[in-house]
This record gives sequence, C-alpha cells and structure tokens, in this order.
Amino acid sequence: MAATGDDAAAMDSISRAPAAHSAALNPAASSSSHAEAPEVVAESPAAVPKKPSTNSDGGVETAEEAVEPAEPDINELCTDMFEKMAIFLQGELTGTCEDYRLLENMNKLTSLKYMEMKDISINISRNLQDLNNKYASLQPYLDQINQIEEQVSSLEQAAYKLDAYSKKLEARFKKLEKR
Repeated sequence: MAATGDDAAAMDSISRAPAAHSAALNPAASSSSHAEAPEVVAESPAAVPKKPSTNSDGGVETAEEAVEPAEPDINELCTDMFEKMAIFLQGELTGTCEDYRLLENMNKLTSLKYMEMKDISINISRNLQDLNNKYASLQPYLDQINQIEEQVSSLEQAAYKLDAYSKKLEARFKKLEKR
C-alpha cells in the first residue's frame, strides 16, 4: 500500500536524511562533487522549483540553483520512524488478534452446532431403537397374521374344490332323476 500525504512526506524525509546527513558530516566530499548535490536536491519535494527565465541569447532557459531545506536532527527522524513503525506493528498485531478472535468465535459456534447435531442424532438413535423394539414385539402377531392368511387361502382353495365337487354331484343327480 503506498503512503500518501503526511506519511509519504515523512518517509521521503527519512529516506533522504542519511544522504543529507553524510553530506553535512563530510563537507569536502560535498564540495568536490558539486554535480551530485543538484541530483539530491532535485529529488527533494521541498526543493525550490526551477524558474525558467529567458536570456537575450535566443530564448535559452536557465535554472536558478535550488536551496536545500533545513536538515532535521537525525535523532528526531529515528524517533519518528520508530514511533511510526510501532504504530504500524501495533495495527498489524491488532488485526491479527481480531482475526484470531473471529476464528475463536467461529470455532465456538461450530462446536455448539456439532453439540446440537449430536443431541439430535442421539434422539434419532433412541427413537429408532424404540421403533425396532416395538417392531420386535409386534413380530409374533405379524407371524400369526401370515399363518392365518395362509390358512384362509388353503380354506378358500378347499371351498372352491368343494363347490366344484358339489356341482358335479348336482349334475349327476339331475341326470339320474331324468332317467
């Protein structure tokens, strides 16, 4: 995530502070390398912008030398950096803690749901066992019903045979009566 506003300005000042600080500590190097100083100054957002001016030599633009801003103390910059880093890390840790709290709450809710499901499954199991016991207690009666059904069907067959035999007898009797 890119820093904006005051954060960006603070980060820029922190990143340029060591180069500016070393130039201040070693004035011989900064005076001997005059070409490097404008590059450092040109990168600085606080540098004075170049003012175009026209010369009488056919409209050639020249730039005025930029003035370097006052250097803040390196200790202040380090303190500011550590404070901002502490705030950043505190925010990261707070976010992580919130994530773990959310995960913990989700685990608790999931555990409660599983407990409810366990209770429901225990009730279903108990009811199924009761139904199996009732079915087992009804099984002798069901067997008796099956036996009665078999007996009724055999009696029905016997009744049909008896009816057929009685019809034959009736036909013989009528035949004998006619003679």
